[in-house]
Amino acid sequence: MAADVLDSQQLNRATLHRQLLLERSALPVLDAVAHLVGMQAQAPLPPYYGLWTRLDGFRPADLADRLLDRSAVRIVLMRSTVHLVTAEDCLRLRPLVQPPIDRDLIRNHPIGVDHREIAAYGRKLLDEKPRTLGQLRPLLAERWPDEDPACLGYAVRSLLPLVQIPPRAVWGRSGQPTYATAETWLGRQLDPVPSLEDMIRRYLRAFGPATVADVQTWSGLIRLREVVRGMELRTFRDEHGRELFDVPDGPLPDPETPAPPRFLPPFDNVLLSHADRTRIMTERHRKRLFEVKNGQLPGTFLVDGFLRGTWEITREGDTAVLAVVPFQRMARRDVAAVAEEGRALLAFAEESATEHDVRFGEPG
Repeated sequence: MAADVLDSQQLNRATLHRQLLLERSALPVLDAVAHLVGMQAQAPLPPYYGLWTRLDGFRPADLADRLLDRSAVRIVLMRSTVHLVTAEDCLRLRPLVQPPIDRDLIRNHPIGVDHREIAAYGRKLLDEKPRTLGQLRPLLAERWPDEDPACLGYAVRSLLPLVQIPPRAVWGRSGQPTYATAETWLGRQLDPVPSLEDMIRRYLRAFGPATVADVQTWSGLIRLREVVRGMELRTFRDEHGRELFDVPDGPLPDPETPAPPRFLPPFDNVLLSHADRTRIMTERHRKRLFEVKNGQLPGTFLVDGFLRGTWEITREGDTAVLAVVPFQRMARRDVAAVAEEGRALLAFAEESATEHDVRFGEPG
């Protein structure tokens, strides 16, 4: 029997629904972060915006308090990038994604030191007290003077499950990335028998029907085809005939379900976690988005479920300004809806401003 075909509109609505972007959810913060299988978090603030756009009534303290009580942490995980995850997922996911982190270290930051030796010494230093990379590097260089200190620091960050501890990423506070091992910070060991199949099922629940290439793009793992095909999953095809896998009970909303405007933070996983991103952006818009300097993505916004432009907040004295740059001309009703959502974003992000101003740039 031929598999059902899902077009880009159907995949879009399925993904938005599972990403909590069709309507704001009443989930508690930790439940939402767990459902999303973490949130990409190279910079401190994007997860706050990402949760605000997904959760009803979200306030910064809802996440900040979870970082302070250690029920959520920031750690290098999928795609060798920093993610905000629950403490449980930190311990569960890090062993599964260690192989691509190791590959990244060997390929981009090679060192002439046995990895077990530097990991043991790095753990000793961090067991003494949490340290920044700036504090770790000279201590590592003293032990291995012939090696590049930056590469030594990167090696420790890669080989050990290091969490960035508060006040880093606590809303309204600042601090350099200061590291402790996950085991020390959380008082528990990494999961000795983590389930790769469970990780894949959770990805599908969070991102919708996906190809094996999509799963690999999100996770950074390779050679997953046999694993995925050996699981009890339902299958579809996309418009190009590619096989899509999904959990048996994964919801598939009506493709005509309204999708309100949504402001996404820089590096939101919904934009990065598929090999084929046409379910949420056109190829032209993908190229436009990734025409960035120093690998820094801007905040983005969705209209009718698809990427339509970028945004940035600045201050002009007591006025908070949201600059919205559409990638194409928008209908008046869409401009009005984006402006309304933009004012809500400013009210969340810039409570201290006496005025909020949403400004639209020229479409390009």
